[in-house]
Amino acid sequence: MARQTRAQQQWRPGQTRPPRSVKVLFASTVLSLEALMMFFYGLMAWGLHQHEWFAWWLFGGSLVVSALLVVTCALLRAQWGWILGWVLQFVIIAGGFFEPLMFGIGVIFLGCWWFAVVKGRQLDVEKHARYVEEQRLAAEQAERPAAGSDTTDDTADETADETAENGTDSVDPEERTS
Repeated sequence: MARQTRAQQQWRPGQTRPPRSVKVLFASTVLSLEALMMFFYGLMAWGLHQHEWFAWWLFGGSLVVSALLVVTCALLRAQWGWILGWVLQFVIIAGGFFEPLMFGIGVIFLGCWWFAVVKGRQLDVEKHARYVEEQRLAAEQAERPAAGSDTTDDTADETADETAENGTDSVDPEERTS
């Protein structure tokens, strides 16, 4: 048998997983897009400054920042991953010293990062409250005794009452139009 992970070993039947963090999802998306942007920034900066002595340093530095952005996605479970994410936002803005267009692009991505952190935190709180409420309702429902077989008769009576109230019955549609 294949080796199981810790999560697989701790799993029990009927066990539900807590919801995943929306904040981490949003922030990872922004960091991934920034990684792509930094890769293309490196290509652009190298192309514009290829006859300068620092062209390869710009390209290599942007690749390092791009790799750090991708690695930061995995580190967002720890507090220092978020700190690294904020630091990298300002590193991206600092790219504007070599190509002024990056100041604007960096500020736009900083706004996306801020929105991902703030709105993600708000959605996580709401999602956790909903999860706790669902767990409470599931526990209450499990404690109730199971209803007997007479519930099928009750539902049939309720369906008949609803059709009488709504005016829908088993009359053929062609007979109604004539």
